[in-house]
Amino acid sequence: MDAAKVAGCFKDRTILITGSTGFLGKLLVEKILRVQPGVKRLYLLVRAPDDAAAHKRVLQEIVGKELFSVLREKHGAAFQSLVQEKVSPLAGDMTHEGLGLESTRAKQLAEEVDIIVNGAAITNFYERYDVAMASNTFGAVHVCNFAKQCSNLKLLLHISTAYVAGNKQKGRILEKPLQMGRALEKGRLIDIEAELELANEVKEKLVTARSGADDASHQQLQKVAMKELGLKRAKYFGWPNVYAFTKAMGEMVIGARRGDLPVVIVRPSIVISTFQDPFPGWIEGIRTMDVTIAACYEQKLPCFIGGPILDSIPGDMVVNATLVAMATHYDRAGTQVVYHVTSALQNPLSCNLLEESTYAYCLMNPRVGTDNRTVKHKRPLVFSRYAYFHAYMVLAYQTPLQVLYLANCLLLCGRFTEHHNKLNRSLNYLMFMAKLYAPYVFFKGCFDDTNLRKLWGTTGAGHGDGYAFNFDPNCINWRLYLFNTHIPAVLKVAAEMKKEGSA
Repeated sequence: MDAAKVAGCFKDRTILITGSTGFLGKLLVEKILRVQPGVKRLYLLVRAPDDAAAHKRVLQEIVGKELFSVLREKHGAAFQSLVQEKVSPLAGDMTHEGLGLESTRAKQLAEEVDIIVNGAAITNFYERYDVAMASNTFGAVHVCNFAKQCSNLKLLLHISTAYVAGNKQKGRILEKPLQMGRALEKGRLIDIEAELELANEVKEKLVTARSGADDASHQQLQKVAMKELGLKRAKYFGWPNVYAFTKAMGEMVIGARRGDLPVVIVRPSIVISTFQDPFPGWIEGIRTMDVTIAACYEQKLPCFIGGPILDSIPGDMVVNATLVAMATHYDRAGTQVVYHVTSALQNPLSCNLLEESTYAYCLMNPRVGTDNRTVKHKRPLVFSRYAYFHAYMVLAYQTPLQVLYLANCLLLCGRFTEHHNKLNRSLNYLMFMAKLYAPYVFFKGCFDDTNLRKLWGTTGAGHGDGYAFNFDPNCINWRLYLFNTHIPAVLKVAAEMKKEGSA
């Protein structure tokens, strides 16, 4: 399917998008408007008390971003007219039945929509169990239920994650739908409704067991307890974190409830900054491996973990694959297909190359300290096994800290208490982050991408550089992309976040 046919599929179509304020959501909205200004309507469901507030969010958090600069330049003075004509913000909430819409509005929308893209998600690996379930699992339930009410719907596309596979599988992980209730731990079955009841029961007990604590302290205790519950339940069933677990349950409920709905599930691996579209290096926030890049530049990462491969894919390639999949499966009854939008099988990114590129960039672009002097960069130690990393942290940091603690208490009259506590917090954070990211760094499986390759084959594009919907990972030169595009993009965002935090 050539680029013109892909773009043509969206002409005069009405598309409902959830998660449009997220990283991939913004890219999707921008791309559709750029390649097909003839789209009939883009309904963007955003959390807001009313339509005026929803409109304000869309203007500030989506179309007002730098991402839309190419589109803004292309249309000039007509840009605002294009947005007003084609983009319709909807005040709603996918965590509620009917998407939180008023019944008359929901009925009207159900009669108009041709395509639904469910891209909303809580992506925090260490989120509250109730919050993650509400969005990633029951949000999917509500979107699926609404989709079944849409009289003209031709496709439901759900954006998931490749890591719904967990982190214990070895060898090729196939592009297959998940089976309802099947846990990764043998002999265990997932009752999704029971998990919701459990989360609500625990939260209720925490509320009733307040025992005189002030509001702020109680809220913090409840937050930590619900986060620990999510991590505990995820690991009990075989997933490394609450994000992957609740997204897996979301896929399960869509598969079980879809009926005759044509469904496409897109599972990207680790999503990183744009490769080329609409321009290289656009990213929002600091995610996954970006944390280590920023920490390394700030000299806050003396050591970390590094496995063989870190399956990563630029955000624009995820969106391009999504759009080609939408065009390919539009109005095909009975469709149920999964796409792994990944890179490791065709063009793997090694953790060694990431570390080398980060170190080289820091050497050639050194940080300047508050005294205007260049900060000499120290290369962090990288451990190929988590056990080695843990042992090193105990010997090099935890043991000296314990000695400092005893000396401070017995000999120094507590003069170094604040310093000790600060170092201890940093150590605990580093250990926590390593433990949280270890399942991704040391991932032993490999995502099969047979369906994705077949999809690419339909484009007839060959090498992807010149194709308007490029999602060919083979055209990425990882060394050049990391050094020239991704690392500077991450550090730019990190600097902006640091500036905002200090303001």
